[in-house]
Amino acid sequence: MIAREWKCLCPRLHREGFLKHLERTGVREAKATPGYKGHQVLERLCDACPAGKSSSIELAFVTYWESWQAVQAFAGDDPERAVLYPGDERYEIIPDKHVRHYEVLDQTLT
Repeated sequence: MIAREWKCLCPRLHREGFLKHLERTGVREAKATPGYKGHQVLERLCDACPAGKSSSIELAFVTYWESWQAVQAFAGDDPERAVLYPGDERYEIIPDKHVRHYEVLDQTLT
């Protein structure tokens, strides 16, 4: 199984709106892609934000895929490039342009 991690900085004042937008765009598209196995949306306070972004949070969108072919079906020919959506700019996010992929070696959730 492959984990795909994308991150962004999001101003706290746009948190709720962006999370709804993410659900309507990235989460919905991932769920509709064959080979999708699940996802997590993670949040943390931004301790080391760029100047002027101290009122931001860092969000991570981690999706899980059964194979590299499934990752490519979601991400396209350049799976290392972030999948961004129209309307992202409305929430003043600072998106990572690149994603990280991990092979899932072990997983336990209780």
